[in-house]
Amino acid sequence: MEFGAVFSHRDQTVNAVVAEIEKKITKAFEVFDRESNKTVDVREIGCIIRSLGCFPNEAEVQELLDQVNIEVEDPSGFVHLDKFLPVMTKVLLDERFQPIPEDVLLHAFESLKGYLLRQNVILCCFSGEPFTQEEMEDMLNVAVDPETNILHYRDYLPKLVID
Repeated sequence: MEFGAVFSHRDQTVNAVVAEIEKKITKAFEVFDRESNKTVDVREIGCIIRSLGCFPNEAEVQELLDQVNIEVEDPSGFVHLDKFLPVMTKVLLDERFQPIPEDVLLHAFESLKGYLLRQNVILCCFSGEPFTQEEMEDMLNVAVDPETNILHYRDYLPKLVID
């Protein structure tokens, strides 16, 4: 095989990977594109990013929006797919914002008693990066056993981990 042919094959492989990533991003974006005009409300960007298996905090989401908005300069509060796509493609190619591995989460949970009472979970929701009221209610409905008002780590951990 010639030297140029090796690079050509590699370029085709890279292009195929990028095309697949862009397709995945576009599909996720379209779920939130309510007007079918290749735009989404800026408030949906965090959800789109997380639906793609990335887990940035709100400050990191804002940094990504700043990268998108460098070119956009759209005061309407909407993000266009063509501006979002290259930024998010780079994020996925660079494997940024990966989830915390299950064993690390389990170790953190086990350093406590093995469970949290509902009121302690609520207190945790207000420290660090605070939850909105809706996020807290959604999380409590999934995480806390309704009969005991306790969050058992071993039961909740699989819901936090992405395979």
